[in-house]
Amino acid sequence: MAPLLLPLAVLTTIVASNAIHTGLQTISCPLGYFPCGNLSVCLPQPLHCNGIIECENGADEDECADLHGWPNLADWYFYQAQRTDDESKDCLLDVYPEQCTCTGMIVDCEEAGLLTVPAVSSNVINLKLMHNNITTLVDDQFIRYRQLDMLALQNNLIHSITSKAFSGLFQLKKLFLSHNQISVLKPGLFQDLHQLEWLIVDNNLIGSITQKTFVGLKSLFFLYMMNNSLEHIPNICTILPKLNWLDVEGNNLMTIEKKSFQTCSKITVLNLSRNPMNYIHRDQFDHLIALKSLDLDGINIFNIQNRMFKNLGNLSHIYFKRFEYCRYSPHVRSCKPNTDGISSFENLLANIILRVFVWVVAFIICFGNLFVICMRSCITTENRLHTLSIKSLCCADCLMGVYLFFIGAFDMKYLGEYNKNAQQWMESMKCQLIGALAMLSTEVSVMLLTYMTLEKYMCIVFPFTHYRPGKRQTLSTLVSIWIAGFIIAVIPLWNNTTFGNYYGKNGVCFPLYSEQFESLGARGYSTGIFLGLNLLAFIIIVFSYTSMFYSIHRTGTQSAERSLFSREVAIAKRFFFIVFTDALCWIPIFLMKLLSLLEVEIPGTVTSWVVIFILPINSALNPILYTITTASFQEKLKQCLQNQELLGPKKSLTSTTQMSSV
Repeated sequence: MAPLLLPLAVLTTIVASNAIHTGLQTISCPLGYFPCGNLSVCLPQPLHCNGIIECENGADEDECADLHGWPNLADWYFYQAQRTDDESKDCLLDVYPEQCTCTGMIVDCEEAGLLTVPAVSSNVINLKLMHNNITTLVDDQFIRYRQLDMLALQNNLIHSITSKAFSGLFQLKKLFLSHNQISVLKPGLFQDLHQLEWLIVDNNLIGSITQKTFVGLKSLFFLYMMNNSLEHIPNICTILPKLNWLDVEGNNLMTIEKKSFQTCSKITVLNLSRNPMNYIHRDQFDHLIALKSLDLDGINIFNIQNRMFKNLGNLSHIYFKRFEYCRYSPHVRSCKPNTDGISSFENLLANIILRVFVWVVAFIICFGNLFVICMRSCITTENRLHTLSIKSLCCADCLMGVYLFFIGAFDMKYLGEYNKNAQQWMESMKCQLIGALAMLSTEVSVMLLTYMTLEKYMCIVFPFTHYRPGKRQTLSTLVSIWIAGFIIAVIPLWNNTTFGNYYGKNGVCFPLYSEQFESLGARGYSTGIFLGLNLLAFIIIVFSYTSMFYSIHRTGTQSAERSLFSREVAIAKRFFFIVFTDALCWIPIFLMKLLSLLEVEIPGTVTSWVVIFILPINSALNPILYTITTASFQEKLKQCLQNQELLGPKKSLTSTTQMSSV
C-alpha cells in the first residue's frame, strides 16, 4: 500500500484545500509579478517553483504541483487501490459471465467481447465493462444493482441510451462513458444518481447539454466532457451545487454566455482549452471565487485584459496559448507557457545562442554583400548586365541582414522585460515593417535567382539562338522584380480584416507557419507565397541546372574541342552549389509550411532556428558563390591589385622628378 500514499496525499490535499477558505489577495504587484504570500514583496512569475527560495516565508515554492489533469491520476488510484485490496479475495458473487473475472464483489469484463450488458449478482459493487462491443443501454438496465458503486462502460460502441437506463443506481459514485458514440444525453437520464461524484463522458459526439440533462446529480464533483461537440454551456451549477471540476476541452465552443458560471462559486478547476473561441466576456469569471486552475490553452483571446482575472484571488495556475497573455494575470503564481520557443518572459529571443548569432549572421550577410557591391563597382567587367543583376541580388540579400540587425536591436531593447511589451511589440507597426522587410528580401532574392538561372539556361542549352537580353530589357526586368517583391511584402499590411496580424504572429515578425484560427485570407496568401511562388521558383532552378549539366555533358562528348565550353562548365559546376544551398534553405521551409497546413503543431524553437540560421543561408552564401570564389572575379581583382602596385612606383617617380626640377 506504500505506493498509494502519494495519490492518497494528493486526494487529502484537495479535500483540505476545499474546506479551508482563503481570502482574496490584497497585495498589488506589477504586471508579470506575484506576491510572496502575506508579505509585501513581489517576484517575477518565472521565479515561482524554480527550486530556489526567494521569499522569506518560502511562499514562492509553495503550491508548485497543479492538480491539472488530476482525474486521470485519481482514476488510476481508485482502480489500483480496489484491485490491490481485492486481488486476494475470493469471489462473493453467485452469478457472473464465464468470460469475466470475479474478485470479492467486483466483476471485471474488460475485453470480453460482450455485445450487451451481462447479468451478474445483484450485490455487485464494481462492474467493469470497458473495451467491449456494447451498443445500447435500455430502460432499467442496471435497476437490480442497488449497491453498485462504480460502473465502467468506456471504450464500447454505445450510441443509444434510453432515459431510464440508469434507474435505481442510488449508490453509484463513478460512471465512466468515455470513448463511445453517444450523441445525446436525454433529460432525466441521471435523475436517480443522487450519490454520483464522477461523470466521465469524454470523447463522444455530444452536441448539446441543458440544465435538465443533469437533474438529480446533486453530489457531482467531477464533470469531464472533453472532446465532444458542445457549442453551448448552460448555467449547470444551479443543478450541480457541489461541482468542483469542469473540463470541456476540445469542444466547439465559439463563445460562453455571461451567466454560464454565475452560480459556480465552488469550482476549483476549469478547463476550456482547445475551443474555437476568440472572445471572452470581461466579467466571465467573476463568480469563480474558488478557482485554482484555469486552462485557456489553444485559445486566441483577442480582447484579453486584466479585468478578466481581477476577481480570481485564489487562482494559482493558469494556462494560455501565448505566453505574452501572462501579463494580464500578474497575481497568478504559475502562468504557462513561459515561452513560445522563440521568445520568453525575459527576452525576445529566448535562447542565448540565438541572441548572439543573430548579430553574427547579420554581420556576415551585410559585410559579404556590401563587399561584393563595392568590388563589383570598382572592377570593370565585360558583362556589365550580369554585374548589374549580381548587385541587385546583393541589395536584396543585404536587407535580410538589416532585418536580423533590427531583431537583435529590439531583443536588446526589451532585455529582461519582454513579456511586458510582447503583445504591444507584435501588434506594432515596427514589427509589421520589419516583417515586410524580411519578406521583401526573400521574395526579391528568389525571383532574381530564378531570372539569372533562366538567363544562363538560355545561353548554355540554346547557345545558337542569339538570345541575349539588352540593357533596357535587363533594367526593366530587375525593376519589375523589385516592384513585385514590394507588392508581395506590402499586401498583408493593406487589409487587416482579411490578413489579420499577418507579420505579428511571433516575436521575430515572420509568418512561417499557419495557426488554427488564422484567417483564410492570411493562410491562403502565405500558402500561395511559400508553397506556390517559392516552390515553383525552386523547381525551375533545379530543372534548369539539371538541363544545363546534361547539355554540357552531351555537347562535350560530341566535340573533341572542349575548351569552348570550359567556362560554361565551370559556371555550371559552381551553380550546383547554389542549387544545394537553395535546397538547404527552402526545403525545411516548404516542409514547415506544409506541416502547419496539416495542423501539425510546430514548436517555436524550430521557428526561431529557421529564422536565424536557415532562412538567411542564401543571403550569406550568395556573395561567395556568385562573386568572391569565381575565377573571373579573382582574376579581375588580381589585375586591379597589380595595377595599384605598378601605379604606386610611378607616382613616387613622378614626385621625385618634380622635386629635382625644383
